[in-house]
Amino acid sequence: MLRVETPFALTAPAAAVRARPILPLEARGLVLETAGRRLVDGLDLELQPGALTVILGPNGAGKSLALRLLHGLLRPTAGAITWAGRAADADVRRRQAMVFQKPVLLRRSTAANLDYVLKRQSLSRSRRRARLQELLTLGNLLHLARVPARLLSGGEQQRLAVVRALACEPEVLFLDEPTASLDPAATLAIEALIERAHGAGTAILLVTHDLGQARRLAREVVFLHQGRAVEKAEAAAFFAGPRSAIARAYLAGDLAL
Repeated sequence: MLRVETPFALTAPAAAVRARPILPLEARGLVLETAGRRLVDGLDLELQPGALTVILGPNGAGKSLALRLLHGLLRPTAGAITWAGRAADADVRRRQAMVFQKPVLLRRSTAANLDYVLKRQSLSRSRRRARLQELLTLGNLLHLARVPARLLSGGEQQRLAVVRALACEPEVLFLDEPTASLDPAATLAIEALIERAHGAGTAILLVTHDLGQARRLAREVVFLHQGRAVEKAEAAAFFAGPRSAIARAYLAGDLAL
């Protein structure tokens, strides 16, 4: 299996050594309604420290909406989201990050996209320069440091988006189909970054339609259907034999309605 190897080793997230934890993340009875339609319907979900959880489900199951609710981009119509028993606050928001299917990048160079995040941290100038080099190396982007982000390939842009998210050393990383439309080499490069982040202690919640990717990465699977969590199981158990008919149909490649 192809893996991106660099001399840079991620360290444990800074949040992991802080006195006040933010995990577990718990969602209870989440509802999201718009224009009279219930898109998320009583969703229960939790993320424990050190998790690498993959959310699966057919189109329209509410996967991306669930991620946006948990990240705080959307406000639920009903239900509650707690981080280690408390509502999200500025501290919680600083200690999580999200990467989208389509990279959201600044109209600046590759290096400037990373430096934008680093400038918001309490780093000395020398440490910031060193950290920038580390991140560029981690993403295999050092040779592209001065290239405008908009001129990068799709895979290069997504690597930049992931390492920029990792620049703030998040304790929780949300990933919404980060390898959709990427070729196999670019996909495996992103997966290598995800594995490195998880190995350093970052909890991962990943939405994907790629069953191969889910099998490669997931330690735990949550299966959504019609806005509800139908199943939650260890990855090996889920792929060996889902309990629900809808999940079995999904794995078999049947249309899941």
